[in-house]
Amino acid sequence: MSMRAAVSFAAMLAASVATFGVPAFAADEPISPIEPAKVTNPGLVELGKKLYFDPRLSKSGFISCNSCHNLSMGGTDNLKTSIGHNWQQGPINSPTVLNSSLNVAQFWDGRALTLQEQAGGPIANPGEMGSTHALAVEVLRSIPEYQKEFGEVFGETKITIEEVTKAIAAFEETLVTPNSRFDQWLKGDKKALTTVELEGYELFKDSGCTACHNGSAVGGNTFQKMGVVEPYKTNNPAEGRIAVTKEEADRFNFKVPTLRNVALTYPYFHDGEAATLSDAVDVMGRIQLGKKFSPDENGKIVAFLKTLTGDQPSFALPILPPSTDKTPKPHPFD
Repeated sequence: MSMRAAVSFAAMLAASVATFGVPAFAADEPISPIEPAKVTNPGLVELGKKLYFDPRLSKSGFISCNSCHNLSMGGTDNLKTSIGHNWQQGPINSPTVLNSSLNVAQFWDGRALTLQEQAGGPIANPGEMGSTHALAVEVLRSIPEYQKEFGEVFGETKITIEEVTKAIAAFEETLVTPNSRFDQWLKGDKKALTTVELEGYELFKDSGCTACHNGSAVGGNTFQKMGVVEPYKTNNPAEGRIAVTKEEADRFNFKVPTLRNVALTYPYFHDGEAATLSDAVDVMGRIQLGKKFSPDENGKIVAFLKTLTGDQPSFALPILPPSTDKTPKPHPFD
């Protein structure tokens, strides 16, 4: 390369970084880096954080959003299906809340279009938090510190379920995980990945995995049929997107899960039947791609997937305001 060409390339690379935050070559990749969250309303986010961790939104006074989407465990609970009110077995695997703001919709079947809409569902679900929106709001209204904080954020102390879910969603929007080693590689650090991890990424692309797992979340942006080449056998009753659209063509179509932080979010699939990443890669290769990965290929893809773990959310745990004599009492055993 001539000196003039080298200078020209360097200028182009610098312009690309200044414009897009990534080197020019990364633009050709099917996966893009995650960028840090931008907080425009710190008060709303802080209120949402408290509500996310507050178990008093549940009838039992024991289950919070964090119970099933544990931020110390990759934003999930690492169970096949979650445990709900009165120790009820949940019907489906709990998807991670990390990077959920990048999803096309929420829940496996996409029945909630926004994080705010999703946030209200578990509170009033008898199999999850077991409360009602009216009761949850009554609890919050009985606590002077919450009244004050809602007043500061929303300009009134009335407190509505819409305000509650808006605050929770605002907090969840901050739960992104940038700066994974793979993102570092995308941004130009050629030493961020090992040879085996890079070979795994090439296999991941060449095998067709990026047809569904692409974009900044490495998934989450489409609904796809589980079992394209051969049927997926499961005892789980969930039928996917058909529950929302009522269209037969959507039977067993599920939202493609994000693969960000996938090393932390085991077990896998909507039924939680794949206990390990190796199991998940094996099954996906077989039923989605019609491909049997060798142990060596499987290991390389798993090695690549582990590079998608980014910086985990880090913040001081909220100190929740105490209940008062007027606060409705929890009923953990009803």
